[in-house]
Amino acid sequence: MNALQRPAARPRPSARRSVPGPRGLRELKRRVASPGPATAHGVRRLLVLLCLMPLLVVLAHHAARLPRLNLPVCYGLVVLAGTIAMLYIAYSRYEDPAEGELRVRPSPKESFPPLSAEPTVTFLLAVKDEVDGIEACVRSMAASDCPGVRIVVVDDHSQDGTGDVLRGLEDELGITVIRLDANVGKKNALVRGCELADTEIIAFTDSDCVLAPDALRRCVRALVTHPELGAVSGHCRALNTASGFLARAQDVWYEGQFRVSKAAEASFGSVTCVSGPLAVFRRDAVYNYLPAWAADRFMGAPFRFATDRQLTGYVLGQAWRGEALKRRHAGSPFVAEDFAVRRWRVGYVRSAKVWTDVPARLGPLLRQQVRWKKSFIRNLFFTGSFMWRRGPGPAALFYGHVLWVLAAPVMAFRHLVWAPAHGALLLTLLYFCGVVLKGCVWGLAYRIDHPGDTNWRYRPLMSLFSAVLLAWLLPYSLLTVRRGVWSRGAA
Repeated sequence: MNALQRPAARPRPSARRSVPGPRGLRELKRRVASPGPATAHGVRRLLVLLCLMPLLVVLAHHAARLPRLNLPVCYGLVVLAGTIAMLYIAYSRYEDPAEGELRVRPSPKESFPPLSAEPTVTFLLAVKDEVDGIEACVRSMAASDCPGVRIVVVDDHSQDGTGDVLRGLEDELGITVIRLDANVGKKNALVRGCELADTEIIAFTDSDCVLAPDALRRCVRALVTHPELGAVSGHCRALNTASGFLARAQDVWYEGQFRVSKAAEASFGSVTCVSGPLAVFRRDAVYNYLPAWAADRFMGAPFRFATDRQLTGYVLGQAWRGEALKRRHAGSPFVAEDFAVRRWRVGYVRSAKVWTDVPARLGPLLRQQVRWKKSFIRNLFFTGSFMWRRGPGPAALFYGHVLWVLAAPVMAFRHLVWAPAHGALLLTLLYFCGVVLKGCVWGLAYRIDHPGDTNWRYRPLMSLFSAVLLAWLLPYSLLTVRRGVWSRGAA
């Protein structure tokens, strides 16, 4: 057969693909214009790294001299490294569980029973002497667009006219009001309300809060879409920002604590505090542990603070602590309906908005901070005993935060008392520079999320306020940890 008679050689497959046809070009353009989830996630991670690059350069420059640096400078570098890591995780990994299915899901080996498509919800509130703000709170609860909600308000023996307001709202809105003849404290009041909670979901809010109409529905949607979530927290900001500097500074601080800190924890399914302004639990994840919460004791005395951290800890740690807690309270009706212990995840719903009155004066703010630090101390001994079991990411975030809180008063004493007394004013100046730098980083994160909002400037000031004053409250809180009252005043 001569060359003219030979069949034409077929082009190799690689050659056919080298020049795409019209259909291939259209597909290529579509992919570039609408990148898939993996591509979008990769781009987001790259952008976050680029934004953090200046801080990474500073960290690398000083880390090269690490063996020659003193302890305070090393502590500052650890804080900077932790801040960078938290920002990177929060902005590159976090996904709102109410906006769609999360990319990272549990192993198929882990079993979590699904909720109903539209689960029933008990929405609980405990109140004591809140006559001025209780109506706005209850009306916002009743305005929720979440179907199948029953609102239960427990009046913990109020003496200021709160009961009269609730009687009017009970008739108008069809809510259930439980009136206690004696003050039992917030935790016990909420547990009394939970006696009526035969629904699939139990939600809590605080009496000084106002919720967006879709906030509860978004949290419920997150639980329905992701059966592995035993609880979720909403996103809280300050309600009374017009009250002055302190309120506006706390508002920016709240944004960072939720948008960054909770988002970083949520990316590992291990949010350590489902905050009181909007805390939503699966009933089967928390119901058996309500008596343990109500009867919680610490250092030989009842721990009366209604710590959100502790209730969250029962969800996070029940795989390791659950059976022992249920045996301890085996006679309680809350344990009679036995739910299997599971390795639940705990999330955060950024789109579920709630606003709370924050202290507008120094005295109430300091009392609030003391209560929170007492709750931190108590929870450290519970959640800290198992958090390492939830994996390296959650453990690093939890124990890193613990290290920072415990070291804060020591660093404050060294730089604000010891250094000036020994003439080391440069050390004090460097301390203030580090605090302001960290505050500016958090302020920049706020500005990225809220373009045009100038309130980011309050964040460095809040960091200074925390370093100069609030850091000293931890030792005081430890010394008075057995003292506790049911108080919510924010004025």
